[in-house]
Amino acid sequence: MTAGSRPLRRWLKGTSNRTFVLWPLLLLALQAVIDRGWPQVNLWALPLLAWGYGQYKLVGILRTDRGGGGPGMSNPPERLVMTGPYRFTRNPMYLGHLIFFLGLAIAFSGVAWLVFAAHLAWFDRRARADEPHLLELFGPAYADYRNRVKRWVPGVY
Repeated sequence: MTAGSRPLRRWLKGTSNRTFVLWPLLLLALQAVIDRGWPQVNLWALPLLAWGYGQYKLVGILRTDRGGGGPGMSNPPERLVMTGPYRFTRNPMYLGHLIFFLGLAIAFSGVAWLVFAAHLAWFDRRARADEPHLLELFGPAYADYRNRVKRWVPGVY
């Protein structure tokens, strides 16, 4: 590995970099190849793209402000956050990613739906893997929170 490839590898490890930069560019390029020119983009998807990114970004600021730590579970929160969007869903930042991927699927169609489905499964697995760590960090407070607040959709799942 060359020294020049290290920053790229580090950048690619960032889930938000892949979600909000790499995947849109790849899907746009793929759709351009399929369409043999500038792709048709369903503009009705743009609000979902903005909502997903905005939710991810704003909830991330809230989580860091109220919970300490940093982005992601590699730098976990120091305090359990149960206010704001966290009152309704345990994973509002991950949900922002999924809303964005839904917007990409609607914008580009075709293979973008497969990318959305793959990320739906991946984020669900990731959220499930985070839970034992959060239980270890916050004990009964997290167990109670987990019992009261759904993982993804308020009142449903």
